[in-house]
Amino acid sequence: MLTLSSLGAQIAAKRKSLRLTQAQLAGRASISRATLDALENSRSGELGFAKITRLLSALGLGLRLYESGSQRPTLDELMEEDRNDQSLDRRR
Repeated sequence: MLTLSSLGAQIAAKRKSLRLTQAQLAGRASISRATLDALENSRSGELGFAKITRLLSALGLGLRLYESGSQRPTLDELMEEDRNDQSLDRRR
């Protein structure tokens, strides 16, 4: 299960890979830099869904729901998903 702490670590890693400062990402997501810092460093007790989705959107990421008891996807399923994603990109 995804925890807020692991989500914060993933957000920090993506932010750094994009060479964004906390202030830059916070501005893009319309949240305070202090809130982003607390999330990235596991000091945030709770963070609203809207803030999380704005952060993920600013990083080009999204959430995906799946059955918690489901197995990992097969290679064929991942390839089909990639084809679907690419066809959506071409429509824009």
